[in-house]
Formats: sequence, structure tokens, C-alpha cells
Amino acid sequence: MTQLPIFDLEGNDLGQFDGPDDVFGRKPNESLVHSCLVWYLASKRRGTHSTKTRAEVSGGGRKPWKQKGTGRARAGSIRSPLWRTGGVIFGPKPRSYTYAFPKKMRKSALKSALSDKVQNGKFKIVADLTLTAAKTKTALAILKKLGVAGKSLIILEDKNELFMKAARNIPGVKLIYINDLNIFDLIYSDWLVVEKSVLAKLQEALN
Repeated sequence: MTQLPIFDLEGNDLGQFDGPDDVFGRKPNESLVHSCLVWYLASKRRGTHSTKTRAEVSGGGRKPWKQKGTGRARAGSIRSPLWRTGGVIFGPKPRSYTYAFPKKMRKSALKSALSDKVQNGKFKIVADLTLTAAKTKTALAILKKLGVAGKSLIILEDKNELFMKAARNIPGVKLIYINDLNIFDLIYSDWLVVEKSVLAKLQEALN
């Protein structure tokens, strides 16, 4: 088991959490994490880019000039890709960039990213992030007491709307619910902060 400290909102140590080594103590696999990141970013692409072929551009109903005798190059249509405003050869068309990526590999990549945060001391467990009022000043003070600064990812339970509203305006801080966890946010953030109640759901999702 991996020993993870638990803190309160004042930054005080409340004890240890025994996390399974398979989730929080494995050796990070950079190659797998990279493959998962490429898959995630590819699945986010809209793929709406489009160009017109010579069959789709306007004009070209007749031959621009006669074949011989003008001194100019032979031309059959102003839609030619060689012409300005002509069609595009093999240009991009709307398509989907998504592809299959095994679910077990996705989970392993998330576990590797989590383990990397733990091993680098960038993982904070808070006993409870419940607030009485959605005040950004309060949320900022809590993060400061926890020693969290810069790009931070905070994982909340689905019902913690007050802290979500309080911290969402802090620069560099991103808040997500446990069901929205993804490899990009884990890698992009310098710090990872989670509620203790989220850990059970996190382990369940990664098993």
C-alpha cells in the first residue's frame, strides 16, 4: 500500500490514507501515457476542415481560349488546380479523427499519471472541501495553506457546487467532477487536489 497524507482546510496533517500500489504506486509508463494523450487529443478534434475540388469550384463552363495560336499555354478549364481560384488537389475533407484505444490501456495511463503525481509530491488529499459560501477569497486561502500554487487540478464530488463556484475564477486552477477525469488534465496540471470522499470512486473507476 502507498501511504498518502490527508490534510484539512488549514493545511494540518490528519493522518494517512492507504492507497493501492496499483493505482498510486506503480512505475510511470511514459510511452503509454503519451499514446493515451494522443488518442484523447485526436478524439477531441472536430474534423470540420474542407476544401473544394475542381468539381466544386465555380466557373469552368467553357474552354478559356482556343487550343492553338494564342501563344499561351494550353488550358481546358479555369477550375484547374494550377490556376488561382482553381480546385485543390487531395485537400482536406470533413472526417473523424477518433480511433479505438483499449479501455485497459486508458486506465493504466491514468494510473501512471496519478502515480507520477504522488512520487513527485504533487498530490494532495483534503478531508473535506465543503464551504459555507462560494467565496473565491476563501478558496484561494485554502489552496495557499495546502501549499498548492500554479496550474492545479481539483477533483470534486458531484454535489460540491459551492467550492466549484468559489475556485473556478482562480487563474491556473481547473475543477472537474470525478466522472470527467481525463489524461490531458492530469498531465497539464502541476498539482492534483482531491477530496477524500472521491478516492473510493476513483479507485472503483480505475479497477
